[in-house]
Amino acid sequence: MKKRNKSIAIQGNPLSSLNRNTDTTLLLALEAQKRGYKIYYYGTKDLTASNGKIFSLCKEVIFFENKKRFYSIKSSKIVDLSKVSFILMRQNPPFNMDYITATFLLERISKKTSIINDPASVRNIPEKLYSINFLKLMPATIFTKNIETIDKFLKKYKQIVIKPTHGYGGKNILFINQKLNKKKILRYINKHDQVMVQKFLPKIREGDKRVFVIGGAIKGVIRRIPASGSIISNIGQGGTPTTTKLTRQELKIAKTVATNLKKNKIFFAGIDLISGYLTGDINITSPTGLKNYKDLTGINLAVDFWNYLEKN
Repeated sequence: MKKRNKSIAIQGNPLSSLNRNTDTTLLLALEAQKRGYKIYYYGTKDLTASNGKIFSLCKEVIFFENKKRFYSIKSSKIVDLSKVSFILMRQNPPFNMDYITATFLLERISKKTSIINDPASVRNIPEKLYSINFLKLMPATIFTKNIETIDKFLKKYKQIVIKPTHGYGGKNILFINQKLNKKKILRYINKHDQVMVQKFLPKIREGDKRVFVIGGAIKGVIRRIPASGSIISNIGQGGTPTTTKLTRQELKIAKTVATNLKKNKIFFAGIDLISGYLTGDINITSPTGLKNYKDLTGINLAVDFWNYLEKN
């Protein structure tokens, strides 16, 4: 580990928006605090590049595990981000120009301090779109803006799902099993721009599997079961987390993707699988689910997270 004062900076969404019952960022922060790290918290709006350095107006925060109010702001100060031990990029998508700009700024100091995940890699691995590298492991999938191409795909596979290529959290997913309403889909494309179209996997109704990857190793998995009548398994959209295991085939797929991500400097990721297929959701911007995994199994993967970082 690079020699720095024992502090971390977390680039995240507003503190008040964190869900203490499910938030992975909070779990990671609590473990860092136990290890003696001072924690600075900021948003992308607080970043400044000046005289070759990257600064941020940060809140020094103390987190609490068992209090109704789970954080206290000790002070605010301007922090030279190159001087902290680690920076965690933990703001939620969408992966928009604000996010991309932050990666360019943080990349300026990526050789001076450890940033998780590596900002250049985050920028170059646009989650769903990166799954083009793993099409053999996925259901039939296309990326397009062309309505006629989508219509042909529907006629071939009968049941399809359409997702915004740069969407997140199970939001704005369309299930189509009848004649294409072209006006509706054109409105959808105009709103979301590029889209990902996949053959529908009926077994989603039994849930998907979220695999946790730390340092290129498979560390755990949960199943997320959609609410009754839904095909959306994301916990934020009503899905229910349960314990599960990976099949031999699923483990093989997860290891293939994890090895590739490690090679491309992605340290922490979430991979989603449905009935033995990679869905194409490769979460690297702000992977979630560690708190659910801890609640279900008693295993705190934030310990593995920090153990790996401190040794590497």
